[in-house]
Amino acid sequence: MLQHIARRLLYLIPIFFGVTFISFSILQLSPGDPAELLAGEDATQKDIDAIRQRYGLDKPFLVQYVVYIKNVSHGDLGTSLRTQRTVIREVLARYPATIELAGVSVIIASIIGFFTGIIAANHQNSFFDYGSMVVSLFGISMPIFWLGLMAMLVFAVMLGWFPAVGRGTLAHLVLPAISLGANSAAVIARMTRSSLLEVIRQDYIQTARAKGLAERVVLYKHAVRNALIPVITVMGMQFGYLLSGSVLTETVFAWPGVGRLMVQSIYARDYPVVQGAILLVAINFMLVNLFVDVLYAYINPRIRLE
Repeated sequence: MLQHIARRLLYLIPIFFGVTFISFSILQLSPGDPAELLAGEDATQKDIDAIRQRYGLDKPFLVQYVVYIKNVSHGDLGTSLRTQRTVIREVLARYPATIELAGVSVIIASIIGFFTGIIAANHQNSFFDYGSMVVSLFGISMPIFWLGLMAMLVFAVMLGWFPAVGRGTLAHLVLPAISLGANSAAVIARMTRSSLLEVIRQDYIQTARAKGLAERVVLYKHAVRNALIPVITVMGMQFGYLLSGSVLTETVFAWPGVGRLMVQSIYARDYPVVQGAILLVAINFMLVNLFVDVLYAYINPRIRLE
């Protein structure tokens, strides 16, 4: 098991450098000059050049990237150009809100999607099966921001059941969590149904039924566990997607998380904060994948041997 984890950790190293290089390159090529933005409209060219020199913006691209990686390796993600606070402090202040939203969303999505997929597979070609798959198709097709706006209009503005924006109470979490988790619930439901149907058709399931075992025992003890591998893959991937996809939801619901901070920093050309936020989301995604890989080996020991 330790060798399995060690191999997965080694795989994360090139992914880390790839993510940092791509994000650094995109931000460097994006239009706008942060030095001019910091200097203000009345600044002279001398003032702008001084700011570029102060933040190292006058150096070649590769030099800036090497300096950035060196600083990151020491835990220094730079200083915000907008607030003059350290990037780590800016990002970590918003991090709990994003984890709260993504965590609740993935729990809701996993519970709804998993049990909906099981019931649909166990009652194949029934009204519930067709109905749940149609609803899941709509869930996959609907953009997150559109669903969030519709939920806000109906449940916050028209009915007044929940607050429209902000964070603070459990009621503030309901609409953004459901809006963010709806797409993932649909994906998990369809994957669970597909995986379970494939397992149910196997010979050993028919043998278990022929022995006279109760259908509940056959389904949950024999079929569901063997159908878990692809479902766990989707759940893990969806949690990573929710961390990055929360950018839209946090913007719509004014949720004070990393996603909203990223949008605000993009508008302000605050490149260090944007890079720090992207790096945090990428690390989260990599750690989730690592956790899923370890969980694979626990559920199916054959993966460890391979």
